Amino acid sequence: MSASSSDAVRQAADLLGHALDARAPCDPVKPLIEAEGIDAAYAVQALLTRAAEQSGRRVVGRKVGLTSVAVQKQLGVDQPDYGMLFDDMGYGDGQEVALSRLIQPKVEAEIAFVFERDLDVEQPTLGHVLNALGYVLPAIEIVDSRVRDWKISIFDTIADNASSGLYVLGGTPKKIDAFDLRLCGMSLEKAGEPVSVGCGAACLGNPLNAVLWLARTAARTGRPLRAGDVVLSGALGPMVPVAAGDVFEARISGLGRVAATFSRE
Repeated sequence: MSASSSDAVRQAADLLGHALDARAPCDPVKPLIEAEGIDAAYAVQALLTRAAEQSGRRVVGRKVGLTSVAVQKQLGVDQPDYGMLFDDMGYGDGQEVALSRLIQPKVEAEIAFVFERDLDVEQPTLGHVLNALGYVLPAIEIVDSRVRDWKISIFDTIADNASSGLYVLGGTPKKIDAFDLRLCGMSLEKAGEPVSVGCGAACLGNPLNAVLWLARTAARTGRPLRAGDVVLSGALGPMVPVAAGDVFEARISGLGRVAATFSRE
């Protein structure tokens, strides 16, 4: 990467980093890095990840984004993206989530995969992934964007840690052979009313496809998936905006339910 492009990456990282620290949205970073391509967006994400780790935060998994073909077409890409999950991002079922930690949050229901073995092979196969997996859980991802009004491009969302915010994991671990990952139905409710519906097939045809893509990408970039890592595999239905005091409950057939409760201020 040239000196000028490195400067642009640093400028973009500074802009997003300040927005994260101040909990105040910023302008899109696409104009700074678009000329350098998608690699520059991941370079911004890497700088922000390094800064987070230097501050004491620890990577405990990944999230996969852009798993809907329709959304990929909208953003002009033909593959998912990924971001890092840190140890201070996770909540348990029903724990109150402080809105003060977020800027402009939305929620989506997902299946979370938890690894029980390191995945250290250079080119993981589905067999390697299946052998390394421990169990799955129902999850609600709380996506957030540091870019004002969610006016994001593929460059913005990748640079901004794949628009990660927080996440909530359910308490009903299941082995993946206990239910149909592809055909399992999902209903996300707010105050008892459905606000988003979908199924496993909405996530790249099968959530396992998203996990396999991530495993290969993680190995290629030198940060393979490890035992204990959590992987949020992608939305099973449309995301929904969050307001103060909201309570969301996601139900995934065969897997169970999980609730996300938000503070009133």
